[in-house]
Amino acid sequence: MRTNFLLSVFFLSNLTTSLFAQKTYLLRPDRVFDGQEVHENWTVLIKNEKIAAVGPASLLTADSQNAEIIDLKGCTLLPGFIEGHSHLFLHPYNETPWDDQVLKESRSYRTARATLHAKKTLMAGFTTVRDLGTEGAEYDDFGLKQAINQGVIPGPRMIIATKALIATGSYGPKGFSADITLPQGAEEADGQDLIKAVRSQIGKGADVIKIYADYRWGLNGETRPTFSVEEIKLIVETAKSSGRPVVAHASSAEGMKRAISGGVETIEHGDGGTPEIFKMMHEHGVALCPTLAAGDATSQYRGWKKGIDQEPEKIKNKRITFKNALDAGVTICAGGDVGVFSHGDNARELEMMAEYGMKPIDVLRSVTSVNAKIFHQDNLGQIKPGFLADLVVVEGKPEVNIKAIRNVKLVMKNGIIFKD
Repeated sequence: MRTNFLLSVFFLSNLTTSLFAQKTYLLRPDRVFDGQEVHENWTVLIKNEKIAAVGPASLLTADSQNAEIIDLKGCTLLPGFIEGHSHLFLHPYNETPWDDQVLKESRSYRTARATLHAKKTLMAGFTTVRDLGTEGAEYDDFGLKQAINQGVIPGPRMIIATKALIATGSYGPKGFSADITLPQGAEEADGQDLIKAVRSQIGKGADVIKIYADYRWGLNGETRPTFSVEEIKLIVETAKSSGRPVVAHASSAEGMKRAISGGVETIEHGDGGTPEIFKMMHEHGVALCPTLAAGDATSQYRGWKKGIDQEPEKIKNKRITFKNALDAGVTICAGGDVGVFSHGDNARELEMMAEYGMKPIDVLRSVTSVNAKIFHQDNLGQIKPGFLADLVVVEGKPEVNIKAIRNVKLVMKNGIIFKD
């Protein structure tokens, strides 16, 4: 019996080692999208966790003699996709309302679900995520990130915001008796107390500080600004002293204006943006993460039958504001607010970006090299020697038909193949 047990342990140990072993590969697709342009008949040489060489097959023969060759006929090789706005600790609201997830699901249950969400995200070709708040799960995103980095579970590399920041009284859950204190979906702080809150989140592992520059807390439930410009500047100054950026949830014109003036790097959502606000974003170098798929999903949860019913005003307006942002030259970050809809369905946002007016090649740039630049990931988002070997292979030509990004054939992260 003991011999069988030891053999089982030996087998499992070797299985784990083989799963995460790094090797030398020569990938031979029909075409390579390097983060900027498409190149026909290029090959990519991978050594351990990095890209060693890129270019025409004839130039790489000498360097690739000991490599395992992977032929990828009919396929396009791209940098691993970078999800710009995710919540791995949430799942679709038509399954369980947000309030119930925050108040009724235990943190251990939510973490267990998050491990599955992480795997689905990676298998869809998204090798990096910017996860913008645990929504009541405290600092559990730090533990999830550790588990992925140490090879305990498969998942994308994570850029995390931990708890996020909100002005007192403005976030949720709401609608309960004032006599009871409820867990909140983000950390409440105001004025000078914001310095301590920012530093605390950084100390607990935050890579980025997320704020809610506005929220649905007006007298009649309408979206109104939360923090003052001075408060946002205080947050930005505190975060920048440790080298961390600040990003802002902002859906109203005034909330966006305050966030831009305060020095944030990205605006999330931007539904109420005007041509003047988008011009201001362009001038200040602030990127927009439009989260088109989130609004599309929530509208359907409320009864809209997409493709059958007329588009709701919210959707019509989103098309207009997205076009206004493009026309103003605003840098577009690819991020869908995944968690509002299903993890692993991240491609939904990219498809909608193309549907709403972006050229497919620009969508591909957005989800690779552009996101990498916005998120300060200097060794990701491009297929270049010395960059980390985070790669995805899809069947077809996504620069022609963006829907090809769903035909994932291979996923590599850090030079390790997770899907083949």
